[in-house]
Amino acid sequence: MKQSLGAKTLLFPTPVLLVGTYDKDGKPNLMNAAWGGICNSQPPSVAVSLRKATYSYAAILERQAFTINIPGEAQMQAADYVGIVSGRDGDKFAATGLTPVKSELVDAPFAAEIPFVLECRLVHHFELGLHTQFVGEIVDVKADPSVLAADGLPDILKLKPMLFDTAHRGYYGVGAFLGQAFSVGKK
Repeated sequence: MKQSLGAKTLLFPTPVLLVGTYDKDGKPNLMNAAWGGICNSQPPSVAVSLRKATYSYAAILERQAFTINIPGEAQMQAADYVGIVSGRDGDKFAATGLTPVKSELVDAPFAAEIPFVLECRLVHHFELGLHTQFVGEIVDVKADPSVLAADGLPDILKLKPMLFDTAHRGYYGVGAFLGQAFSVGKK
């Protein structure tokens, strides 16, 4: 028999998402957000939920755009830092050694060193309680060639995205390939 754990924010795996924004004065910022993921296929869209207290909250509303940077294991320390410190208190790009790059498609920055980026135009936002969910239409996906497979699509084992353990607040890497989706269930 399963043991009840109560109503908690437990979901596995949870991606580590670095949200890129410009504030009202044009200062680039990154924040670490775990509450997010793909939310629609057509148009391709991603959702991320932020508290109003975050510096990025007002920036997304102001600029109507954001980026989602997917850090690899090599960016773990920088990814954690941008989740600890507020953009109100300093320049997170300078502090981490990351380089802000201005998107040519949306009014938001991304980090040059982060290997995989979604550029998003804000299309909806919903107050859910403590958090507001921002839905961004993905207008482009950018990937470093080093994380692409022979077919030109991202290779998860090359990207090595970080996963967040919501129960114990730790970071993990991706494990072994288990089977082909939409195939193994046919047997």
